[in-house]
Amino acid sequence: MTNNSTSSGLLTPPVGGFQEIGCRRLFVHRSGNGSAEGPAIVFLPGASAIGLDYFGVQQEVAQFTTAVVYDRGGTGYSDDVPLPRTAAEVATELHELLHAQGIPGPYVLVAHSLGGAYTHRFAQLYPQEVAGLVWLDAFHRDWDDYMPPEARLAASVEMSPSEEQLRQGLPVIRQMCAELLVDYPEHVREPLIEYHVSEKWIHAGIAERASMVALADELRPGPGLPDVPLIALTPLGIDPGQQALMSEETLQAMHDGKTRLDAAMVSAVTHGEQRVLHDTGHSQLVFERRDAVVQAIRDVVDQAVRA
Repeated sequence: MTNNSTSSGLLTPPVGGFQEIGCRRLFVHRSGNGSAEGPAIVFLPGASAIGLDYFGVQQEVAQFTTAVVYDRGGTGYSDDVPLPRTAAEVATELHELLHAQGIPGPYVLVAHSLGGAYTHRFAQLYPQEVAGLVWLDAFHRDWDDYMPPEARLAASVEMSPSEEQLRQGLPVIRQMCAELLVDYPEHVREPLIEYHVSEKWIHAGIAERASMVALADELRPGPGLPDVPLIALTPLGIDPGQQALMSEETLQAMHDGKTRLDAAMVSAVTHGEQRVLHDTGHSQLVFERRDAVVQAIRDVVDQAVRA
């Protein structure tokens, strides 16, 4: 693994380095030495998010097992690839990365937002390598079945901000990132803020969000989530980004729908639990309720070990 070069014109990442997979480099950062107590934890970021957004959670999880954050191809510090991609492409890439890093499975996969699509595909392709799941308001192939028409996947893509709207909002985004990352070390916080107001951030987020309908279609013919320990965190606080895109009535209907969706999801496995959080929103969850995220990961690890 190399750690002394630039990727896609961005500065060298403040921690971690690059793993060559095929003809491109993926950013990866692992913390913790692991232990006999539990499997490695792997974070799968949402659209517009990157691995180091989960740095705060990672550092706490690393106190009890190996914790891995990374950037899938085309995002963050990883080399550019054409976007969007299929879930199978992303899942296969992650599988190759973990094996190249010598991180043994099975893994506890922590999925946030769009990362749920890639997590589900990983589980479909490599079911024996999944020890547990932590679902952080993550994408589900059955989303549309629980949503009002104006909040379904196709409508969400249509509603998403344009490049120009995102550029106009960059000062607000910079301020929001500074507030969310306030307790991150400065050498990590400042590069993260700069990424989240960059052209790559704009283009990657738009491209990945545009693939949501196709990702649901790709996942639907395959098996559901494996019967492994699963904890779903369902945040019902107001997310400013969502609030700006939909009416209060639609937002409430969406919250009701995802509450029912997560409840159905956890009831489909032997050891499933839903934890509803009223004091944080979709985008702020891993920052404002780091305690809840870390506890969910620890609990799934404990259940996976007992299993």
